[in-house]
Amino acid sequence: MAAKWIELVTGSLEQKKQYREHKARVQALPANYRTAVEAIERYLMYFGSITNGEIMVTMLDDLGDLFEQAAVDGTPVRDIVGTEPVEFVETFLANYSEGQWINKERQRLIAAINGIPDAEM
Repeated sequence: MAAKWIELVTGSLEQKKQYREHKARVQALPANYRTAVEAIERYLMYFGSITNGEIMVTMLDDLGDLFEQAAVDGTPVRDIVGTEPVEFVETFLANYSEGQWINKERQRLIAAINGIPDAEM
């Protein structure tokens, strides 16, 4: 019962555990991959606007998987992100857009406009 109350205040304890595991995975990466992942995470936190914790954890796990596999294969960071790192990150983020706060506002806008009778338009 106390765990439910704590999660109500702090958020999912399981997601916090998953996030800590992700951060440990990132720390285990070779330096150049770790630097890239940390920079991408920072950009995602500012630009991504993900408000759904489950989607955020999934996105970060997928990012970790991508860079772990690249490190194992010896794929250079530039081969992953290309010449336009911002474009790479924004394309990557598009796969998780259902977790962005702006989607709720988009739905509100659509509902408001759809609620206006045609005679008034």
